[in-house]
Amino acid sequence: MGKDRLTAFSDGVIAIIITIMVLELRVPHGDDLTALKGVAPSFLTYVMSFVYLAIYWNNHHHLLHTVGRVDGLILWANSHLLFWLSIIPAATAWMGQNLSAPLPTAVYGAVLLMPAIAYYILQKTIIRQQGSHSVLAKALGNDFKGKLSPVLYIAGIAVAFVSPWLSIALYALVAVMWLVPDRRIESMLRQG
Repeated sequence: MGKDRLTAFSDGVIAIIITIMVLELRVPHGDDLTALKGVAPSFLTYVMSFVYLAIYWNNHHHLLHTVGRVDGLILWANSHLLFWLSIIPAATAWMGQNLSAPLPTAVYGAVLLMPAIAYYILQKTIIRQQGSHSVLAKALGNDFKGKLSPVLYIAGIAVAFVSPWLSIALYALVAVMWLVPDRRIESMLRQG
């Protein structure tokens, strides 16, 4: 089957996830800086989660450009990714309400780790269908960022119980690392 339904469904789910997150933001009670300080932790956590979702949406967009057709395994691998992305609003809200608390910070890291694993599974599923000489396989190469990200998430989860702020910094580092546009797939598609 073609990839159009998969792409449209994924885009819709990610848009809904972002909508749910923004609806969790609360309006400040008051008209001064103190009122803004009260919502700042939730807002900062929302910004980081929004960036993460935007990164996944962008990379998913490029990933699906390498796919000519999808099969049942790709559909399930994609649904697996969307499931873990859909948990992000809950973890975002919990950490935002308890910024710098060890357990919510660790859980947030775990919720970031799981989509990274699911995305890796989706990539491998696509490569399995298309072959080791496919555009995606060539574009990924050694996938340094893809391998480093889970390591940093796991470190952040562990560090959360000692220094939640360091943990949050590690999560932010992963986001910054992926904000640098990854042009591997675009380059391969232009060559092919």
